[in-house]
Amino acid sequence: MTAAKISARATSPVAGWGGFVPLKFYFATNDAFALAGRLLAPALLNWVRMIEPIFQTDNYQLARKLLDAAVVRQEAISTNVANAETPGFHRLDIAPDFATQLKAQMAAGNFAQTSDSLKPVLAEDPTARSVRPDGNSVEIEHELLAMNRNAVEYDYLSEVVSYNIKQLRVAVTGRSA
Repeated sequence: MTAAKISARATSPVAGWGGFVPLKFYFATNDAFALAGRLLAPALLNWVRMIEPIFQTDNYQLARKLLDAAVVRQEAISTNVANAETPGFHRLDIAPDFATQLKAQMAAGNFAQTSDSLKPVLAEDPTARSVRPDGNSVEIEHELLAMNRNAVEYDYLSEVVSYNIKQLRVAVTGRSA
């Protein structure tokens, strides 16, 4: 449907128009934005092409994957603490094959290209032993220690990612603040 065929008016909160903006004006405004977008798009694409390699470094991608793992581990710890008194509950943690796959991809040398396929997932902890007669394998002291260790890891990894972004800002603007 074209603007010429539309004779209705669209409602708008713009006070100067008495609450209504003609659709013809709306389409004219959007065409101007579309034109500006077409003119700016090549410059923006060049900027993105220039910045993209920074985010494809192995260190940045590794820090991102480990941050993802820290978030998933925190979910596991929260679930474990919440179910500490549930009979028969088995402790959850990140699947052990995540660390193995992560090491293998890093050793292969093409981590930045293949890292998207690797995602941390929760699984039952095969090393957890049941210490209670009801079959629950959650030890609250162990979970509190794991929570603190995970918080320290998360803080460190977020600093690594933040540092990479700060370096990017310095490269783009020429100033650190």
